[in-house]
Amino acid sequence: MRRDPWIAPYFKIYTGRFALYLILGVLTLLAASMLMFTSGFLISKSATMPYNILLVYVPIVGVRTFGIGRSVIHYVERLVGHDTVLRILSKMRVRLYRMLEPQALLIRSRYRTGDILGALADDIEQLQNVYIRTVFPSLVAIVLYAAAIILLGLFDLPFALLMAAYIFILVAVLPYISLKLTRSLDKAVKEERNGLYSKLTDAVMGIGDWVISGRPADFLSEYEQDEAAVTRKERKLKAWSRARALIGQMVIALAVISMIYWTGGEVAAGELDRVMIAAFVLVVFPLSDAFLPVSEAVQRLPEYQVSLARLERISGTSPNGAAAEEAASSISAGISEEEIRSASQSAHLRLAEVRFAYDAGMGLEGDGAYSVDGVSLDIPQGKRVMIIGRSGAGKSTLLKLIQGALTPSGGKVTINGIPAAAYGDAGMPRVISVLNQSPHLFDTTVANNIRLGRNDAEMTEIARAAEQAQLAELIAGLPQGLDTPMRETGQRFSGGERQRVALARVLLQNTPVLVLDEPTVGLDPRTERELLSTIFDATAGKTLVWVTHHLAFAEQMDEVIFMEHGRILMRGTHAELMARESRYRNLYELDQPVI
Repeated sequence: MRRDPWIAPYFKIYTGRFALYLILGVLTLLAASMLMFTSGFLISKSATMPYNILLVYVPIVGVRTFGIGRSVIHYVERLVGHDTVLRILSKMRVRLYRMLEPQALLIRSRYRTGDILGALADDIEQLQNVYIRTVFPSLVAIVLYAAAIILLGLFDLPFALLMAAYIFILVAVLPYISLKLTRSLDKAVKEERNGLYSKLTDAVMGIGDWVISGRPADFLSEYEQDEAAVTRKERKLKAWSRARALIGQMVIALAVISMIYWTGGEVAAGELDRVMIAAFVLVVFPLSDAFLPVSEAVQRLPEYQVSLARLERISGTSPNGAAAEEAASSISAGISEEEIRSASQSAHLRLAEVRFAYDAGMGLEGDGAYSVDGVSLDIPQGKRVMIIGRSGAGKSTLLKLIQGALTPSGGKVTINGIPAAAYGDAGMPRVISVLNQSPHLFDTTVANNIRLGRNDAEMTEIARAAEQAQLAELIAGLPQGLDTPMRETGQRFSGGERQRVALARVLLQNTPVLVLDEPTVGLDPRTERELLSTIFDATAGKTLVWVTHHLAFAEQMDEVIFMEHGRILMRGTHAELMARESRYRNLYELDQPVI
C-alpha cells in the first residue's frame, strides 16, 4: 500500500501525547460510569433508611469524587487532545505551504485560487478531525467494550455475551451500514462543497466585473441553485443520522431492559443485593456515550478521503511527478553553495533540444502534445532576448523551464552547466528574478513591498532601488514617503506605478537574470514605453528574457525569437528579421502605433 504522508506520520511524532489522550479519554468515561454506579447504589441504599449515616458515607464520597474527577479528567483530556491536534494542524499547514511554494508557477497555472484556499483551510481542517472525531473515539469505544464485557463475564458469561452482541451492533454493524449507505452521498457533498468554495472565491475576486456587467443576480441565482442541490443531499444525510440515532437508542433501551431483567434475576437468586439493581442499570447510560458516536466517526471516512485526494493532487504536483518537498530536498542536495553564489554573480543559460509535454503523469491536464518542442537557446550573461508568439505558443512553459519550475521531458536546461531545477526554491531566487503582468503588492508600506526583493535591505538600499525604478518623484509626493501604506493589492496607485514598485523590488533582488513576463499588459502605450525605457536603463549588464505580444523596443534586443506550436519559427536580430522575414515585417508594422 502507498505510504500515507498526511496522517500516519503524526502518530509517530506525537506517540506520547496520543497515548495520554487515549488514557484520559478512557478514564473520563470510566469516571462517568462510576459516578452513575455509585449514584445508583447511594439512591437505593438511602431508600432503605439505614440507621447510621456511616453506612452511606462511602458512596457519598464516591459520588463527589467521581463527579469532580469526571469534569477534571475531561478538561485535561480536551486540553491534551486539542493542544496535540492544533500542533499537528500547524505543522500540516506549514508543510503544505512549503510543498506548494517551490511550484508556485506551476500551481498557479493549474489550480484555481479556491482550490488552494480550500486545501489550506477546509481540507487540513478535515484531517484534524481524523484524530479527534474518528480515531480516538473509536479506540476509546473498543477499550471500554473489552473492559465492560470482561467485567460482566466475571458475574455471568452468557449475559456478558448478550451485552457484547448489543454493543457490537453499535460499534460495528451500525457503522458499517452507515458507511455503506452514505459513502457516495458524503463524497458528493464534500466535492460539491469544494466546488462552491472555489466558485464563491472566484466570484468575490471578480465581484466588480459582475456588478459592472449588470449580472450579479445571475450569479446569485446560479449559486443558490447549486447551494440548494448540496443542501438537499445534506438533508438526506441528516435524515439518516436521525434514523441511525433512533436505532442506536433502541439498542441502548434493549440493553437497559436486559440489564434490569438480569439484575432482578440475580437478586432473586441471592447473587446480588437489591440495592445494586439501580447501580448496574444506570452504568449503561454513560457507557453508551462511548459507543453511539462510533457510527458518525466511521461515516466521516469518505470526507477525509476526498480531502486527502485533493491535498495529494495539489501537493504532489512537482516537476518530476513526486511530492515537491521530496523533490526539493533531493535536487538541492546536488548543488553547492559556491555554485549558487557563482550563478548569482554571472549566469549562462543554455537550452539544448528542450521538449516538454503536460501529461497525466504530472497530475496536469493535457493530450501529450509538446508545449515546447526542440528548443535550443544560448543566453550568456548580459544578453537580451525577446520571445514573441501568439497565446499557446509555449512561451510561458519555456519560462517555467528556464526557472526550474518544470523539468524538461527531453533535452537539458542548464545554468552555468547545472540543471536549472537543481537550484531549487532556495537558490533560484538568487539567480533569476521575475517581473510579470500582475505582481502582487501587499497591504503594507511601499518600503515593505520593495523589501520583499531582499529581506535584509537597509532603507538607503530601498530608496536607491526606488530611484532606479524612477519612483523618486512619486514617493516624494506621498504623505509618509516610503512608509506610506499601499492598501490591498496596491490600489492606492495606478497600474504603471504598481509595476514600478514591483520593478524596484526586482532591482533590489539584484539577480543576474531578469525574466519579463508581459509586464506591460493593460498599460496604455505611453506608460508602456516609459516603463520599458526604465527597465532597459536600470538593468544594464543583466540578462533579459522578455516574453511579450508586442514588438516595441525589439530593435534594442540582441535576439528576437518567434515561437509557434512550441517550436522556434523565426530567430535573429530585429534588423535580420526585418530584412529576411516578410511575416515579421508585417507584424512589426501592424504593432506600431498610428501617429
